Amino acid sequence: MKTNIDPIIALRHDLHRHPELSMEEHETKNRLIHFLQNHTSAEIHDQGTWLYCITGKGKPGPAVAFRAEMDALPMTETMNLPYASVYQGAAHKCGHDGHMAALCALAVELECCPLNRPVYLIFQPGEETGSGGKACSEFVKKEGIREIYACHNLEKYPENSIVIREGLTQPASEGLSLIFKGKCSHASEPEAGINPAEVIARTSIYALEQASQPHRGMVLCTIVGMQAGTGDFGISAGEGSLSLTLRAENEKDMLRLEQAVRTFAAEEAKKAGLTFTWHIQDFFPETRNTPAALENVRQAAKNLNLNVIEMDHLWRASEDFGWYTRDTDGAIFYIGTGEAHAPLHTDGYDFNDHVLETIVDMMKELVYLTE
Repeated sequence: MKTNIDPIIALRHDLHRHPELSMEEHETKNRLIHFLQNHTSAEIHDQGTWLYCITGKGKPGPAVAFRAEMDALPMTETMNLPYASVYQGAAHKCGHDGHMAALCALAVELECCPLNRPVYLIFQPGEETGSGGKACSEFVKKEGIREIYACHNLEKYPENSIVIREGLTQPASEGLSLIFKGKCSHASEPEAGINPAEVIARTSIYALEQASQPHRGMVLCTIVGMQAGTGDFGISAGEGSLSLTLRAENEKDMLRLEQAVRTFAAEEAKKAGLTFTWHIQDFFPETRNTPAALENVRQAAKNLNLNVIEMDHLWRASEDFGWYTRDTDGAIFYIGTGEAHAPLHTDGYDFNDHVLETIVDMMKELVYLTE
């Protein structure tokens, strides 16, 4: 990387200081636009909820794209950082501030480089909730972009190592909420009401049992919420809910589990005289690397003399980059942040600035490797 890294780190810290939650990244987007306008000649396109810019527009080679996420997590910053979040209930505890900074650094780097192909830089909203990837992936397909890449920081691997996996690299997942409504009664006369607690308990056990049955690959059901009544000792509960995260290597297995749980819950609710509704949120497709794009990542790392580590297991966290690789060649690779680095989504996490240059070098190598 030829660019002075200090302005990039300053940008990362500024983004960290001003985090925004999924699909609310308006100030973040404006900060990115301001930086790109002041440090590059890239053509910038504000898409309302998201942003992309183009370098090398009109060049004859096949277009390539790189994606970074803009959203933060609904967590409160507890670290004593000079650039700590100034917003209560929002913090960059997944490293998206670093991913955005790296993409901006790539834009700066390409200013001084001859290009023979268009390079799209996509700043996507709503990755943490699975809300933003689909729309951006449809844009990639519409534009006829030939290939797309993304990078994510990952602890427990040597700093600046490149971590990759063939095929499926992150599973599909979704949030399933089941809502049961009955009738309250005095706690001394539970028979006068319709309490959903027993149905909720049976449904939770059924869901866990179904997930543990043999499947083609990993299938998980995690109970993330269970509630009935208000906790008032004089009132027998009249309504409640069960929230499950379903996760699977194969999306079809996840959807089959969802259908089975919904059917069971509906039948149990009907027998008990309960009203039953449900809804899905935070849907993530399978994220699968395509062979040609992953081979490009391997070659780029080799050209840069970087340590490449092949993952022998998928990373269980979900990632909406899978929307892109459904229709476009692409790959997501991971950058090791150090074996002792704090885990993602925890209070003690902060993006490791020492890996920024390696991310930029990898993306730049991919620009020229496949043109």
